[in-house]
Amino acid sequence: MRARYGGCVLLFCLSFTAGFAQRNGPAGPPASVPSGGASRRITLDVAVTDKSGKPVAGLQQNDFTLLDNKQPQRIVSFRAEEKGAAPDAPVEVVLVADEINTGYLNLVADRDEIEKFLRRDGGELALPVSMVFLSDTVTSIGRASSRDGNALAASLDAHKFGLRAVGSAQGLFGDAERRELSLRALDQLLNYEATRPGRKLVVWIGPGWPLFAGSTVTPSWKGQQAIFGSVVACSDSLRRARTTLYDVNPRGNWQDTMEKVAYERFLTGLRTAKQAQFGSLGLQVLAYQSGGRSFDSSGDLAGLIATCVMDGTDSYALSFDGLPGAGPNEYHELELKTSTRDLTVRAPSGYYAQPEHASAR
Repeated sequence: MRARYGGCVLLFCLSFTAGFAQRNGPAGPPASVPSGGASRRITLDVAVTDKSGKPVAGLQQNDFTLLDNKQPQRIVSFRAEEKGAAPDAPVEVVLVADEINTGYLNLVADRDEIEKFLRRDGGELALPVSMVFLSDTVTSIGRASSRDGNALAASLDAHKFGLRAVGSAQGLFGDAERRELSLRALDQLLNYEATRPGRKLVVWIGPGWPLFAGSTVTPSWKGQQAIFGSVVACSDSLRRARTTLYDVNPRGNWQDTMEKVAYERFLTGLRTAKQAQFGSLGLQVLAYQSGGRSFDSSGDLAGLIATCVMDGTDSYALSFDGLPGAGPNEYHELELKTSTRDLTVRAPSGYYAQPEHASAR
């Protein structure tokens, strides 16, 4: 029998999800939605790779076919984004060092690997990079990006790890707090990135936060409603900030032995609150839905970061007019294909549509 997750622990877990929805968009429709296609204009950042995983350059607009809920949609604008893109449309990388969910010894090893990546090729980075350090006492967001890997490595050496007051030894209470802190940090990061132009590749380095997937924990109906509202808000925030999320777990040691398999059942877009589970807000799930990737490997962390960065060296940006929703927060599945076989296309997997004429309430 599956147990209900109640009492103060449930309220503690949901304090983030309610706040996320309030700051980034309500569970219902916005107070006013202007009519016309321009109000529904959606930009998709797209990575295309060949069989070997290398970015594919030189594609044109007519090489792509876009489906919205299985219906073909016209691409209204198209741009190839290459290294050295125009200043008004930059592509940048944000390295997030997760000090909330990573133990001290692993943090030391991760920092060495991040420095190894920064100093590759004599410290000449393919794209501008900034760094973010997340701890349970402070969230540090860098205000400048640079292609000088040596200077960034020097800043990394000078960084002191934040004090870690929350640990996995605290059981469900500790898991709930780390989950809340992690999601709150993502909320802050997306709000900040939304103020900056261009595309961002956010590479989150760490094991991710607890999903409570595969256990006896399940949210109440109130909890499901809060989770659904936050999934909608997070989807909108990622799109508004033009952010693609990457989950890089350097050691492959999952928070829960079931999570490696369990998170995959949440990859399909969440359509109703009744489908909502804690795993719907998992890092791996959000990464996939944003058009990014999730790496679970005990291999070369520096190499994994470089693989993520390649997605931004030769990429594409296209826009289309999203369809109006029949009701508030109607999920629309997106599918993007190329006319060339054997190519892998990664782009946001869906969006939440609102009615064309939503009345104030």
